[in-house]
Amino acid sequence: MIQDETVSMPNRRTTTIDNAERVHNELLSQTAAVRQAFEQQVNTSANIPTRREPETLRLEDQPLAEDQQALLAEFERRRRARQIHVSTDDVEVKANLRQLREPICLFGEGPAERRERLRNLISRLSDDEIAQKLRKKEEDDKRIEDKKEEVTWYHEGSDELQIARYWIAQYSLPRAKERIQKLKEYVAVPEVYRTAKIQDLYRRLRAISLHCSQVGDNRPLSYCEFSPNDQMVAVSSWSGLCKIWTVPDCKHVRTLRGHIVNACCISWHPQSTLTQDSGMINLASSSFDGSVKLWNLESDEPIAEIEGHAPFRVSKVKFHPSGRFLATACYDHSWRLWDLETHEEILHQEGHSKAVHDITFQCDGSLSATAGMDAYGRVWDLRTGRCIMFLEGHLKPILSIDFSPNGYHIATGSEDNLCKIWDLRQIKNAYSIAAHQNLVSTVKFQRTEGHYLVTVSYDNTIKLWMHPVWSALYSSTGHEQKIMSADLSLDGRWIATASYDRTLKIWSPEQIS
Repeated sequence: MIQDETVSMPNRRTTTIDNAERVHNELLSQTAAVRQAFEQQVNTSANIPTRREPETLRLEDQPLAEDQQALLAEFERRRRARQIHVSTDDVEVKANLRQLREPICLFGEGPAERRERLRNLISRLSDDEIAQKLRKKEEDDKRIEDKKEEVTWYHEGSDELQIARYWIAQYSLPRAKERIQKLKEYVAVPEVYRTAKIQDLYRRLRAISLHCSQVGDNRPLSYCEFSPNDQMVAVSSWSGLCKIWTVPDCKHVRTLRGHIVNACCISWHPQSTLTQDSGMINLASSSFDGSVKLWNLESDEPIAEIEGHAPFRVSKVKFHPSGRFLATACYDHSWRLWDLETHEEILHQEGHSKAVHDITFQCDGSLSATAGMDAYGRVWDLRTGRCIMFLEGHLKPILSIDFSPNGYHIATGSEDNLCKIWDLRQIKNAYSIAAHQNLVSTVKFQRTEGHYLVTVSYDNTIKLWMHPVWSALYSSTGHEQKIMSADLSLDGRWIATASYDRTLKIWSPEQIS
């Protein structure tokens, strides 16, 4: 009974094998069908060219090439490093590292490691990169040196200097107030009348002519300056003599004998020939050997001498507008201020990196300006001792400097053949005049109003320039050789020039007031 109810179950393994064989046979048949279809398609399109697969470079080959190139470069660097000779002097090694703008010493580094670092550094740089680093180092050093030249040094002054500064302040402030009042009155005049007056002045200046010529000495003349009353002119010479001539007939008045070498400059006391006693100090002169001599109008011999400059040349001497002080420009890179009442040096001012060639005072007496052979000019406040303006722009030494009567314009003449106009109000270079074909030896403003500027040069010419447009007003070649100096009379009637050809010439504009 039990055997009749028994059901036979299929073998599971046998069923799985049968299914696998059936799937395999189906795949083979499908593959054969696909292959047959592909062969038929190839046979039908045998004449049609097939596109060729582009050849590609395996990516794993590229890193291998870069590694090889870097390895070759490293071998080449090591070969160069072995051929580089580095000094065994540790000081020189540090200097070379500094030139290459690298640290001269690392923490824990000894001389041997420093030499090896320098060798490796040079081996990694090309010749062009090394030259560029050295060039940049030279430019930085030059920039630092130029900045050092611009530094102004101040020193503690004496009690006498403090007293003099107070005195100058009390003297200059009323004069400044008076100057500003005159400028206000001038501006109040209608512009039509002002323009007409200036145009009439320019018309007369264009008719300037040579009035007289006089052989001043047997050696070249170095400087000339009119007396405050405009009736005499003093001239210094390379023979060491200083002579005084009358104006306008150029008759000899007196010869001042005292310098044994070339005389550089001679200057009048502001009150000489006016209120100053003829037996007192009326003139001051300087020479190449550093001697400064003081003169009166009664003797041919100096009445006093200022010492302290030798052996340096004193190129210019200038009286302060008050007449109490005398400034000297010296070739020891400084200028000095002397108190003629106490006969003492109260100020020894440095500030130029080369010789100081010229010095001048503002009409108020509060400011002074110096011209240096370092191609820079400086404006100094005598009341405080500070340099209030730095005149930078000339390419070569400045030989002459002068204040305008308006108190805020300054003219400079240089070896670069240029004349530059500076404005104290804006603290900048207002205009540059391509004045001459050779160095500009002297620049002078009109003494009363500053409506025109006179320049003379080593190109043997004298020129006049209009203010404020600075266009040429007059030009003449009256000397046979270079003109050393020039000056204008206070009344504007005369212009004097002293030349290397040993002649003194007086020029006369027609009836200038």
